[in-house]
Amino acid sequence: MKKIESGGTLSKVKVIVLSLITGFIVGAIFKLLKLPIPAPNALAGIMGIFGIFLGAVFVEQILKLLTK
Repeated sequence: MKKIESGGTLSKVKVIVLSLITGFIVGAIFKLLKLPIPAPNALAGIMGIFGIFLGAVFVEQILKLLTK
């Protein structure tokens, strides 16, 4: 499995696009199989994901400060 390099803008955009495509495919498969989508309602789900991201960034920055 190829490791995703961080730092390049193009690679970040590629990861975002691949994530969007993957989510779209998973959502379509769940709908075709008549299963409930594996996500909470729209706004709560988006805010939860955003909160997870912010928490990870926060801890990353704290760890950088502590290891200087």
